[in-house]
Amino acid sequence: MKPRMTDHMKRAEAGFRPMFALEAAIKGSTLEPLLIHLVKLRASQINGCAFCIQMHVAEALKDGETPLRLHMLTAWRESGLYSARERAALAWTEALTYLPETGAPDADWAGVEAVFDEDERAWLTLAIGAINLWNRVQAGMRSAHATTLPAARADAA
Repeated sequence: MKPRMTDHMKRAEAGFRPMFALEAAIKGSTLEPLLIHLVKLRASQINGCAFCIQMHVAEALKDGETPLRLHMLTAWRESGLYSARERAALAWTEALTYLPETGAPDADWAGVEAVFDEDERAWLTLAIGAINLWNRVQAGMRSAHATTLPAARADAA
């Protein structure tokens, strides 16, 4: 896939600076890093953003996520590998990523309310919105993804 632009972040630097600040704020929130990785990866899978998929898999592995949970993420509803909290976050991720089709259903929001406090709900929703914007930028520009991942940990399942 040939990139459409390779210097878009430089050309729109004033717009990207706040996006990087937003990412830093999300990282500094009370949401668990591995949960954020799952949310970012799931939205990126739905949106077909190869750049973001590779980046979020690499980051998740580096932060201790297991390869099996990353492989099973597209089938999270049928897998017992994810906690109730992760399942609620993934359902909300799908609801907001597929927003025109779902309308952000009350049932998915109720799942989020059951396992996240009010601050976490705000941060989760913001993180989902942010990754969807990144996906649209990077997929739209056909940004080239890295072709390697960190070495697997010996204790990772």
